Amino acid sequence: MTILITSILAADFHLNVLIPSLMASFGPWIYGLLFLLIFSETGLVITPFLPGDSVLFLCGSLAALSHSLNIVQLIIILSIAATVGDFINFKLGKHFSRRITASRLLSRLLNPQRLRKAQTFFTHHGNAAVFLGRFIPIIRTVIPFTAGMSQMQTKTFTKYNIAGGITWVMFTTLSGFFLGTIPFVKANFELITVGVGIISLIPIGLTLIRKQLTI
Repeated sequence: MTILITSILAADFHLNVLIPSLMASFGPWIYGLLFLLIFSETGLVITPFLPGDSVLFLCGSLAALSHSLNIVQLIIILSIAATVGDFINFKLGKHFSRRITASRLLSRLLNPQRLRKAQTFFTHHGNAAVFLGRFIPIIRTVIPFTAGMSQMQTKTFTKYNIAGGITWVMFTTLSGFFLGTIPFVKANFELITVGVGIISLIPIGLTLIRKQLTI
C-alpha cells in the first residue's frame, strides 16, 4: 500500500502512464489497488492529497478504451470503497473528537487549518455538506471526520454518505468513460484533470445560486 501511494504521488500528473502500468503488472488485482486508493482518500483524514477525481476519470476512460477494466465493476467496487471509507472516517471523528485538542500529535497529523475549513463548510451547508463535500478535493476527505466530531447522527450521515459516494463515483468515472476516448482529451489529459476539478465544483455553485434565489 505504501509503495502504491508513493508511486501515485510521484506520478501525480502522469497517471495516464502509471495506471496502465499497474494494470499490466497486477491484472485483475488492479481493482483491489484502486479500492485501497479511493478508500484511503476518503477514509483516512491524513491523506487528502491523493488524486481521487483524476484516478476515477482516468479509469473510466481506460474502461472505454480496453477490456482490462469493466465500467460496471469499477462503479460498484469504487462506490463501496468511497462509502466505507467515509463511514470509517466519520467514526474516527466521533471517537477522537475529545482527544484532538488534548493531543499535540493528533493536532499535527490532522492539520487544524483543514479541519477549520471543513467545519466552516459543514456549518454553512448543514447535513448536505456530507453529499456536497464529495465533489471538492481536500474537503471530501475531511468533511466526514468533521461530521463525526460534530456528533452528527449515524443514520443521517449514512444516508448522505451513500448518496454522495455513489453519485461522485458514477459522475466522475462515466465522465471519463464517455469523454476519455476523444482524441483531444487523450492528448491533453493533464489539462483535462484540472477541468475535472473545476467541473466538480458545479454542484456547490448550483446550491449557492439556489439559496440566493430563495432568499
